[in-house]
Amino acid sequence: MVALTRADAVAWVSERLRELPGTRWIGIDGLGAAGKTSFAADIASVLLEARIVHVDDFARPGLPGWEQERFITQVVEPLLAGRPARYQRWDYIEDRGLNWVDVPVGVPVIVEGVSATDHRLPVPWDVTIWLDVSQAERHRRILARDSQTLLARWRYDWWPSENAYEREQRPQNRPGMIVVAG
Repeated sequence: MVALTRADAVAWVSERLRELPGTRWIGIDGLGAAGKTSFAADIASVLLEARIVHVDDFARPGLPGWEQERFITQVVEPLLAGRPARYQRWDYIEDRGLNWVDVPVGVPVIVEGVSATDHRLPVPWDVTIWLDVSQAERHRRILARDSQTLLARWRYDWWPSENAYEREQRPQNRPGMIVVAG
């Protein structure tokens, strides 16, 4: 495990992936409101043709966590087979499908979201990153951005499931994991 600042981590990822051929896999994990989406955008801005896949695009009301099987069949399996991937984004609030997103072979693929680097996913990660942000800061961010409906979901589903994921898998302690303080 390596600990870096946010700016140093972006430079480190860029340098590490510069010479690697083919599809490169970057996993950005952390608990809710740790800044994963904005950090993924920072990394994508320095990697030519990078695509960001948001775990939230695979989340649906009434389902615990996110649709990992759909992620595997629509994104991981095609890319590993050397074919372009195509997945449908899902609107969690409206509970309906949105646009379809194409991911070409041979580009950096940044997967960001809570449990993005779940050890059960068959992704050959080149880089995995854990964003380490205090519970107090994450809670402040959630209260500032989310509706009352989503705050209720935080209380009865997301906080407990995120805590269980961290407790059971300890992703921040995996070999090769880069930890970035937020």
